[in-house]
Amino acid sequence: MNNQVPKYVTCGRAALLLGIPEEELGRISAQSGLGHTESAGEETETFFTYDELRQICLISTHQVN
Repeated sequence: MNNQVPKYVTCGRAALLLGIPEEELGRISAQSGLGHTESAGEETETFFTYDELRQICLISTHQVN
C-alpha cells in the first residue's frame, strides 16, 4: 500500500482544498507567480506544491479582509 503524500497537486484539487473556484485560483496564481504549468501536446495543467497552497491561502484571506 502506497501512503506517500504527493509533492504536487493539480489546479482542480488545489481549488477544492482551498475552497475557492478554479478561476479565482488561476487569477491568484497568475498575479503571484505561484504554481507551475506543464504542457503535454495541446494540453496544459497547472500544479502547486503544498507550500504554494499555503501562500495562496494567505494571499486569498488577505484579499477578503
